[in-house]
Amino acid sequence: MPNKLPHFEDANRILFKIVVGPFDNNSYVLACRKTGIAALVDAANEPERILDVASEFDLRYVLTTHGHHDHVQAVTEVRERTGAAVGIHRADASSIPSGPDFYIEHEQIFEIGNVSLKALHTPGHTPGSTCFVTEGLLFSGDTLFPGGPGNTWGNRDAFATIIESIKTSLFVLPETTLVLPGHGLDTTIGAEKPHLDEWIERGW
Repeated sequence: MPNKLPHFEDANRILFKIVVGPFDNNSYVLACRKTGIAALVDAANEPERILDVASEFDLRYVLTTHGHHDHVQAVTEVRERTGAAVGIHRADASSIPSGPDFYIEHEQIFEIGNVSLKALHTPGHTPGSTCFVTEGLLFSGDTLFPGGPGNTWGNRDAFATIIESIKTSLFVLPETTLVLPGHGLDTTIGAEKPHLDEWIERGW
């Protein structure tokens, strides 16, 4: 077990959060307690720090929330040193150095030992933006943060798309679901859901 405090744990799962790089990206290692099988959500940067945690487990997958450069800079080294398969949605696949090992599909299930992790395609921040949900936990990438959706750079169509993604794929989850974003602090579905109309009115 890594000599670090977990960000979250229960009887079946243990989760580590590693904040890396100049943009303070959150990389997450989610592991099954019983089997030691794990997945990494976003090999963002500083591969040595990520591997310091991930190498203690049987890392099977690198699951990429979207293709922006700050979320993929550690992909090559993590893949080479662990043999983990790298996945991303097809729409963002060109951002992965040497290409992904597989494309992530909407509602695809990943079995992480005894832990099931489901992919949710949530376009808007990028065309291929994808979140991952397991019981009580949502890895939201740059789709949902405390206080609103990820950046859509004044693009009305992209903003409408991200709002629809949040409304139909994320805000249907239980309100107690812990939201683990690609940068910054955690939040919950219950804390953010009441503010949807405010976000729509402000337009970002």
